[in-house]
Amino acid sequence: MANKFKILVIEDDPDDLELVKMALKDEPYDISVAYNGEEGVQKARADKPDAILLDIMMPEKDGFKACEELKNDADCARIPVLVLTAVGQHFSSTRYAVSSGMRMEAEDYIEKPVDGEVLRKRLAHFLKRN
Repeated sequence: MANKFKILVIEDDPDDLELVKMALKDEPYDISVAYNGEEGVQKARADKPDAILLDIMMPEKDGFKACEELKNDADCARIPVLVLTAVGQHFSSTRYAVSSGMRMEAEDYIEKPVDGEVLRKRLAHFLKRN
């Protein structure tokens, strides 16, 4: 049996997390979960996943800060980060600025609610590239 890719999903919303898990359930992925940015950064450093699916609006540490920490960490910098976000729909009602998103070093952005086919294709692209 082929080795499974390790995917870390950093997501605090149970409904969004379930959508991601359902979209990836038939794929050769070993999925681990972190429920906030701080926990996500710690798990990424400990587990060295093959890819990270990262929410933006989270407690403890938001996705902008988590992504910045990961990309500045020599051991995690090469891990592809795919941002899953509804921030674009909420810029006027949140504390997040468009400029923060423009500075992020994430490899890709996927709008919520997540389209399973789009998620699978984009994730596969980055896993093949690495």
